[in-house]
Formats: sequence, C-alpha cells, structure tokens
Amino acid sequence: MSTDAPAQRFVDEVISDIIEPGVERLLESRYFADLRAGTLTKRRMQGFAIQHYRHNMAILKGFALLAVQAAPRNDLFRVYAGGLNEEITHPDMCKKFGFALGLNDDDFENALPAFGCLAHTAACLHDMYLATPAQMRANALSNETMVQRYSTEFDNHLRSYGIPEEAMEFFIVHKGADIEHTERAANAIAQLAVTDEEQERVRAVCRNMAKFKLGKFESIYDEYA
Repeated sequence: MSTDAPAQRFVDEVISDIIEPGVERLLESRYFADLRAGTLTKRRMQGFAIQHYRHNMAILKGFALLAVQAAPRNDLFRVYAGGLNEEITHPDMCKKFGFALGLNDDDFENALPAFGCLAHTAACLHDMYLATPAQMRANALSNETMVQRYSTEFDNHLRSYGIPEEAMEFFIVHKGADIEHTERAANAIAQLAVTDEEQERVRAVCRNMAKFKLGKFESIYDEYA
C-alpha cells in the first residue's frame, strides 16, 4: 500500500515491518490453525461472536460520547458521527453469526469479557480518547488490516462447518470494506506522522495492537474451550 504524502515511505515500512508480521502471527495462532483444519469448536466460534459483539458495542458508545463532546465543532462532530454510522450495524452482524451457532440474546447481554478481549477493547478506547490524531489512525490501520485478513480467513473456511451464508455477513462485509478503511487510515498517517516523535508513537500503537489482537483470540481460545 502506498500513499502520495510526506510520510509515504514511513507508512509503507510500518505496514511491511510491523503490521504484516503481526497479521501472520495472528493467522498462525491456535484459533486460526483449528479453523483451517476443520477442528475449531462451535463453542470457540460462539466465543468470537460474543466477545466481538461486546467490543463493537464499546466502540459504538465511544464514538457516541466523542460525537457529543465534539458537538460545538462541526468538523469533529462529523468525523465521530461518521465513525458511529460506519460501525452501527456490526454488533447485530455478530449476533446473527452467534444465533446461527445456537446463542440467544441473553448469551450476548450477560456475557463477561474475556481478559484478552477486555485488554484489546480498552486499548482501542484509549486511542480514541487519549491518543494523537496519528495514533488514532494507526489504531485503525493496524486493527482493520487484521480484521480484513481474519474475516477473509473465516469466509474461506466457515462454509465447511455448515454455517449458513446469511450468518456470515460480518466476515463478508469486513473482508472487503476494511480494505478501503485501511487505505484511508494509511493516507491520514502519511499526512500526520511527519516528525520522528509522531512516527515512533505510530510504531508503538501498531506493535501494541498486534499483541492485543493476538491476545484477544488466545483468550477466546482458552475461555471457550
């Protein structure tokens, strides 16, 4: 991925040196190894649906609060309201997947967070509220690259488990839409991360997010054994 901006080379290096290796570690994890082998348990699939539903709801509420706080500034309000609008359907997509696996509304609403999932969500909310604009976009770049890749992995293999097509909406949407989202984030970082200090902040976000995302799936694997 390349951008036409001051920090184009930096963004390309972050993607090749930090984000892509993080994606590969995630896809080599126990969760995705089992998915490809046809041995991923229904309970672990349910764990993804539940925990990612919780994550999506937290992100929606974060955007809603930021939009309210930014209401005096039309430009910022539109940014956060736009983020809310883009994410608003995602919790129900997770529920649709979970319902196909035998879950019900109570399973989603009464679930406790798995440790690694809680840590991942907390890191995302931290970057929404306390990070610089470049760090916020680095969070998006790292997260959405991984979501796009693991959604493709799910889409490639879930049919062999008998999951109906309509229940796979989350993965079908994200394997395509997040390509555009990551390009948008990369372009923003290339404009914003023009100092050594800001570039190091971006690197740190991407390194940490790769660990948090791996930890999320490791927790799901263990908690939903």
